[in-house]
Amino acid sequence: MKKMASVILTLLSTSLFAACGNQVETTNSSDASSEPNQIEVVATFYPMYEFTKAVVGEEGQVDLLIPAGNEPHEYEPSAQDMTKISDADAFVFNSQALEKWASNGLDSVNQDKTKVIEAAKGITLSESDANSEEAGELDPHVWLDPVLAQKEVQTIEEGLAEKFPDKSETFKKNADAYIEKLSDLDEEYQAAFKDAKQRSFVTQHAAFGYLAKEYDLKQEAISGISPEEEPSAARLAELKSFVESNDIKIIYFEENATSKVAETLADETGVQTEVLSPIEGITQEDMDDGVTYISIMKDNLKSLAKIIK
Repeated sequence: MKKMASVILTLLSTSLFAACGNQVETTNSSDASSEPNQIEVVATFYPMYEFTKAVVGEEGQVDLLIPAGNEPHEYEPSAQDMTKISDADAFVFNSQALEKWASNGLDSVNQDKTKVIEAAKGITLSESDANSEEAGELDPHVWLDPVLAQKEVQTIEEGLAEKFPDKSETFKKNADAYIEKLSDLDEEYQAAFKDAKQRSFVTQHAAFGYLAKEYDLKQEAISGISPEEEPSAARLAELKSFVESNDIKIIYFEENATSKVAETLADETGVQTEVLSPIEGITQEDMDDGVTYISIMKDNLKSLAKIIK
């Protein structure tokens, strides 16, 4: 009897392991069969990543080219980065005014294979109004205007639909849902500044020109388009005079860039400092904590709204 029971137990165990093995094999086979339908997209920095991810949805994978925590102004792609772009089905960047390397760097990419999408294409870029050595350069920071951000999302959607027409309806549906969130964000900004008497603000670098224009505000930047530009002594003197004569109560700085100059100016004029993020290089920790373009823009609104109080 004991021998018979042992045989039966062995047979049952063998059958159980075989069934489990078949189930795992079936699952892997199912996953593998879906892979050819999944698209691979590479986006340069965080806003482009979020905009693209919102459009792609469940249809594929979106990867961030510039590592989290790094701002895109001075970034130059490595050979490995270029391989990553070339291997992707689509590549999304903001503009040649920001990703300056893209004007020549993408010559090596087979654009019949990899769809290249310039999100700011069709948007007329303004010259920087910063009083600096960079004055006159094209300002790339269109993503910080919720209205222009909607146009970027639409351009990404149209580019992906052209590459993958069978997924166009899904892309359109996803884009519309995200654009609705951006439209709501725009309404919040409009309401906040509708009756504002103080409409000037001082910020660390000239990233908020489009946002200022959209909501009838006036940006005064310590440095130019790049956050790393050092202002001259004459420029700092001008800003000190501007802060004192225009009853400025807050100077805005960026968490992920050197804020020493902004803090020094605040100390000299006796005003407070607040964070205003250009959303250029949010950290991996922020991303893991669920920070998004929308949430940062709402935090920016809370900070900016303090100028009118």
